[in-house]
Order: sequence, then structure tokens, then C-alpha cells
Amino acid sequence: MADRPPSPEDEDDAFWRAQVILDADDEKAGADLYPRLFNISTGMIYMAVLRTQDPEPAEYVTIPFSPGWSDEENRLHIAVTRWNMQWEAAQFRRWIFREDDLPAPLSELAGRGDFNIVLVPRTTTRYFEYAPLLHMLPRAVLERHGLPLLHAGQWPPFADFYQVDRYLPDDFESRLSRAWASTIWGHIFRKSPMSGFTKSDPIRLLAHNLDYWVPAVTQVIQQEMREWPEVDKGIVAHPIRLTDGTIFGGAVRANPRMGGDVWRGEDEAALMVERTIEAADTRGRFREILDAVRSNRVEEDFSDRWSCAREDFERKLYHKRLKIKVRFVELTDTIPVQGPETEVIGSTVISDFLALLDERDRQVVVLLSSGVTKLAEVADIMGYRNHSPVSKRLDRIRKQAARFFGVC
Repeated sequence: MADRPPSPEDEDDAFWRAQVILDADDEKAGADLYPRLFNISTGMIYMAVLRTQDPEPAEYVTIPFSPGWSDEENRLHIAVTRWNMQWEAAQFRRWIFREDDLPAPLSELAGRGDFNIVLVPRTTTRYFEYAPLLHMLPRAVLERHGLPLLHAGQWPPFADFYQVDRYLPDDFESRLSRAWASTIWGHIFRKSPMSGFTKSDPIRLLAHNLDYWVPAVTQVIQQEMREWPEVDKGIVAHPIRLTDGTIFGGAVRANPRMGGDVWRGEDEAALMVERTIEAADTRGRFREILDAVRSNRVEEDFSDRWSCAREDFERKLYHKRLKIKVRFVELTDTIPVQGPETEVIGSTVISDFLALLDERDRQVVVLLSSGVTKLAEVADIMGYRNHSPVSKRLDRIRKQAARFFGVC
């Protein structure tokens, strides 16, 4: 049976899919160009910007978009685009817009006060909130975790023109969580694989928590873009004087900045991952959390697999780093409490150790602990011609004792 020709609906879906999904053979999927995140210059629309001198951390607020291209939806798209493009205004961006410039959802947000809000389209997968993290990941990581190869990401976003949810797996968030954690884990524990810890381990949970990392990556993106050159619109940065003659404090009027790639290619993305971890340390006290967890480890944090972290934990737990020098000396005037398998060596009562020795080695230890301190005398009692066999036995006993007491 011949394949049916594609319907208009099929062709339409294929067209929109191609706008979202990058073909694996496309040159843009190469390691020198992928992954990529870019910014569109505010100068494409505005002649000037309100540049906040001490911006507050950005917060994401989702905005629902209805399918279709009604006048109301178009007005919302335009308003979100203009709002987000004024990212340099940060918490003061509401002062750029007149009340009738903003549709109802945005007008309500603006009326709540000075907050640095980035608007993102509301989706089931939460793609737009997590897009900066997704677009940091190398192609190999995406493929390993069953994530599609998307076209370059944009920050800040404008609108969900392509209904991106249709082209993402239903469990997109959990897949991305695993992919992100696998990418940053080597920066956290260089010698201990993630599999060495249980799924409930606090650091493993934190590495998977996308909401924890979004503020850090957003900070890094903005730090990078604030270093970009300005578009020459003929403006020298200056304070803003209000109609009543007062100065608008905390911001200046300035040229817009140029747009461009925030990162492009695996090498640049890897550097941004490192900067994101550093930003998490600044904003989220990441290193303090790591130190606190490491200092309060419990055995249940580790899986059955070996790791350096588990070995360090067990060394501390069982005092393996305590240096014990094993020697045999005479004991006098001491009456220790002993069990059936206990002998006294030096000033220490050691259970079960002698059970590890053969009969002749045990005799050497008992003789030394009973006041016979010269090896020649021990050799004579045991029937040896000289002390050499006793010396060899004693050396072997010391090694066994060192292993028994966990001496490193």
C-alpha cells in the first residue's frame, strides 16, 4: 500500500517543527556552534534605555498565552517583548511604560511595586524558565538523556510563537534535571561519581534542583551582557530629571547595548557552567551547603558503590587516620578485665587479635608480654638456634597488627 501524500496539517506541523528542532546534520549542531544562547539588542526598538545602577536579582513570572493571533494576543506579545527587552532597567522598568501600554496581566504586576521581573510564556514543560540551563548542555549530554536538539535559545524570551511544548517529551523537566546534574557533578565531586551516593543524598538532590540553578544562570547572563558595548544612539549617560524637577535616583538614561551571543559552542558553554556554579556560591551559598553536608554525612547518604567521598567518610568514622605504632612491651602491676579470646599487649587490652596468629606467632607475643624482652632468650625458649626466626616472626606480627588496627 502506497504512503498517503502529506496533508496540509502534516506540512504545517513539519514547518513549525523545523523552527524548533535542529536537524542533527545541520552545521549549527557542531561543537563549535552548539549549544548557543543569544540576545537581541534593545536598540532594535528603543533609542535609549533606563539603566539601573544597582539591579536587584531577576525573578521569573509566567504569563499564559492563548493560541491564535487575535488583536488581544498580539498586544500581549508586543508588551511582553518590550518589557523583557528593557532588562537593564531591572526593578525600575515599570516606570518606562504608561498605564495603557500594558495589558491586564502586566499592568497588575507593574502595580505591585519595583521588582525585577522577567516575563516568560507559561508552558506545561516549563521550558522558558529552564531554557538557559538547557542551552548550556552539550549535544552528547542531550542525546544521552533523550532531549531534543533545539535551535539556539534566546534571553530574555519574547513569546511562545511555536508552541514548544508540542516538541518536547512529557517528562522534559525530569530529563533536563538529570542532564544538568550529570554536567555539573564533576565540578562538585571530581573523584566521586554520582552513583556513589543514594538518590536522597542532599547534594545529589541539590544538583538536580533546576529552580535552585535558574537564579544563578540568570545572574551570569546579565553579568555577561552588561559588559557588552553600547549602540551609538548619540546619548551620553545622564541622570533623569522628573517633571517636578527632582532626580530619578538609582538609574540613568543611556544608549542601549548591542546584542549577540551570550555563549556559542561547547567551550564557551562550559565556561558559563563554571560561572553559574560560582554564582550559586554567591547567591545560594552553595559552598556553605556543601561543607555543611560533608561535615554531617551519615552512612545512608552513600550507595553500595565505592567512591573517594565514602572512603573519606569511613576513615573518619572508624578512625583509620589515627596513626598507631604497634610495639610489644612488658606490662607490670596491672590486672585488666579479659575475655576468653583476650591477651594483654603493652598497656592495651586487645580482643580477638591473637586469634589471627598461628600458634608459634602467638607464643612470641606471649613471651614478649611476659617479661622476656630479649629476642635471643625468646629464640632459646622456642628452640631456635638464633634470634633470626624470631625477628622475622615479629616483623610479620607487626604488619598483621597494623592491618588489624587500621593503620594507614
